[in-house]
Amino acid sequence: MRRFLRHPTEMPVELVLRKQRFIPRQRLHNISLGGIACNSPRGFRRGTAVEMRIPLFGPNACYPGLVAWSRKEGGHYLIGIAFLDHDTLFRVRMVEQVCCIEQFRRQLAEECGCPCDFETAARQWIEEHADGFGLANSRPESPL
Repeated sequence: MRRFLRHPTEMPVELVLRKQRFIPRQRLHNISLGGIACNSPRGFRRGTAVEMRIPLFGPNACYPGLVAWSRKEGGHYLIGIAFLDHDTLFRVRMVEQVCCIEQFRRQLAEECGCPCDFETAARQWIEEHADGFGLANSRPESPL
């Protein structure tokens, strides 16, 4: 079963439409390697070509994908973005790990009331969470 890592809500994500044809639902069913689930103020049709941007990491943090599913949750939507090649999926997973480490670093700094450098947080996060990365945070592909 394909898995979608849940992107940390504290790290803003932008979903921008790409100029590419809509992919029919029946073709989308089996092409995903997995992806990212993120919040969006709007919903998207399944198969819509999007670019996921993470402004925190600058203008080069852009990852092309397709909307695998879209689900309304309260006042926003949870969107599953599928990535179609191993290289993009690998790069996105690395960026997601950095996002999780940054979230962890902020949590440590808040708990101890003092700054925590990224390398220290990264070492601790890797020891405590790297083995399960992508398992506990992920969710199966939505049937929507």
